[in-house]
Amino acid sequence: MISKKIEEGFNKQLNAELYAAYLYFAIGAWFEERNLDGFAHWMKAQAFEETSHAMRFYKHVLNRGGHPTFSAIAKPEGAWNTPQEAFAAAYEHEVKVTKMINDLVDLAQAEKDNAALRGILDWFVNEQIEEEEQTMVAVDRLKMLGDDKQALYLLDKEYGARPLVTTAFIINPNAAGAAADAGA
Repeated sequence: MISKKIEEGFNKQLNAELYAAYLYFAIGAWFEERNLDGFAHWMKAQAFEETSHAMRFYKHVLNRGGHPTFSAIAKPEGAWNTPQEAFAAAYEHEVKVTKMINDLVDLAQAEKDNAALRGILDWFVNEQIEEEEQTMVAVDRLKMLGDDKQALYLLDKEYGARPLVTTAFIINPNAAGAAADAGA
């Protein structure tokens, strides 16, 4: 059985992950409006991944006798001046999410909830390292490009090669996560 504190914390994180999906969709739309379809694709893939993160919290709460709750999702910012600014917004958001995950780890430790720690939060701690790194690398690469439009075109094309997650990944994130962890 899940404690009320963990249930509340996980429901808050569930909704934060859905906000992250909204943010990535908004950034993706911004890129698409500028015909940077590779970056747009990457952002949409990231949005679907964030939705799968929300589902991990949803399933954990549900599987432990809790009730997943959904809050209104705030409208994300939608105006950036450059691709670098757009990726910087994504990076800054991932830093916030990392803090939220670390706060949940502290809460689970205080509640002595090993199912929360080992069952889901350990995975998210590692996932956030990857999330921050990917967005930080994009910011750094865009800084290096400066105003070189040809290099921007090539980088955009590279980011368009990211695999797009399937609906199955969102519906059953644990199975998809296991496949991803196995290198599939």
